[in-house]
Amino acid sequence: MSKVAAIQMASGPNVSANLSEARRLISDAVKQGAELVVLPENFAHMGMSESDILGIAEDYIWGGEQIEQPKAQIQDFLASVAKEEKVWIVGGTIPLKVPNQADKILSACLLFNDQGDVVTRYDKIHLFDVDLGEQGGSYNESAFTEAGENVVVVDTPFGKLGIAICYDLRFPELFRDMVSQGMEILCLVSSFTATTGKAHWEVLNRARAIENLCFVVSSAQGGYHVNGRETFGDSMIVDPWGGILDHLASGSGFAIADIETSHVQKIRKNFPVLNHIKLPCRLK
Repeated sequence: MSKVAAIQMASGPNVSANLSEARRLISDAVKQGAELVVLPENFAHMGMSESDILGIAEDYIWGGEQIEQPKAQIQDFLASVAKEEKVWIVGGTIPLKVPNQADKILSACLLFNDQGDVVTRYDKIHLFDVDLGEQGGSYNESAFTEAGENVVVVDTPFGKLGIAICYDLRFPELFRDMVSQGMEILCLVSSFTATTGKAHWEVLNRARAIENLCFVVSSAQGGYHVNGRETFGDSMIVDPWGGILDHLASGSGFAIADIETSHVQKIRKNFPVLNHIKLPCRLK
């Protein structure tokens, strides 16, 4: 059995202030026994405009030898906190530079182990280009973000862990691909809007857990932001039968619960719906 925490924040444009808040919440979760913590999307920076993300983009410092180590404030922060707190961290999202493309970033989620090393990296596949009208606002994530291509499932001490980011939640074929790779725990990092969150957040999280018979650990931005946006919050941990083990409706804090992957295997054996799939996955 392992204890996991889904951290919730209401980040602003000041990176240092956001990192300080994230550190406080991670430490509090660890004090309550968390061995794996999940940070929300954009945890280190919610800019005044969408283009502001370009100004804090970092070189990826874990992708091979670096002749001159570049400055990477967010990556360095996550590595040091994971090592100091002896906790695994699903590191929300970090804007990483696209080589030879100054006007684009990759929205990357890095998984750090308790030694402060990167275990895997996921680049957000589905980009949020929608118009929610006067009440909800307009979003054009692809204007400054390059879409990722690779589905990520990785072995951890807690079980086989899959990583997804926000808008990904709406694409069930992504999670069918993860299940085909053995995924038992889905970690979702998000900043769902207030408008879409009220309508769809809980039902989508529970649906992904139910249809894939897996745990879902969803961390979210939750509250009012300096840039005028409002995010929905309701960070939650869902069991494979769709039950909500814990959640945090709004404000800074975290949801925390025990998970056990043997429970996943028992349910999948007794209720073998995943063995009854007839149609092929059309992700690729």
